[in-house]
Amino acid sequence: MRTWQVERRKRTRHLIELGGLVVKAGIVDLTGDDRAMIYGALLWIADKLNSEDGDHARDTWTKLGKTAFEMERPAGAYGRTQPQQDRA
Repeated sequence: MRTWQVERRKRTRHLIELGGLVVKAGIVDLTGDDRAMIYGALLWIADKLNSEDGDHARDTWTKLGKTAFEMERPAGAYGRTQPQQDRA
């Protein structure tokens, strides 16, 4: 496969994953799949990240996202997250 094809597939996969996050967060359902509203919300997020409060927003949203990912991860996936009990 040519280099440009590999890069195009990587970019496509990345965009699909980002779209999946929009769906996973419930934004599509909450907005009634209103693309203008979703885009406006994303622009608002970008403005917030570029503001004086950008670092605070980054920290807050990162913690929220990590917590949400952890809550949906099954126990034992990606290594042990819960201690194993001894069975005698």
